[in-house]
Amino acid sequence: MEVQVFGRKKCAATRKALRFFAERRVRTHFSDLEVRAASPGELRRFAQRFGVEALLDREGRHFAERGLRAARHGDEAWLQRLADDPALLRTPLVRWQQRLTIGPAEVEWRAWVGR
Repeated sequence: MEVQVFGRKKCAATRKALRFFAERRVRTHFSDLEVRAASPGELRRFAQRFGVEALLDREGRHFAERGLRAARHGDEAWLQRLADDPALLRTPLVRWQQRLTIGPAEVEWRAWVGR
């Protein structure tokens, strides 16, 4: 089993996800979004399952700093903006096979690993 985790090293929730899988000896492939941003196509996969709104971290500091709290864009515009500025994403984005989660989702991860 190998899960893919998209996030930022500075993000506490991402570090918690990585620690969760490491403690259970599950291999992870970590993609640091600050180093290499997710493509709009990758983000679209999560958006198809949960909706673009679920990807947005509207309560985050970066949203406020960029003056986006009240912004309303179309889905494609948001996906492009999220690909360009990963600090606006709610992280971690975790993928295992066809299963996806956004944000901390320890209950679902436990079901995946069976522990």
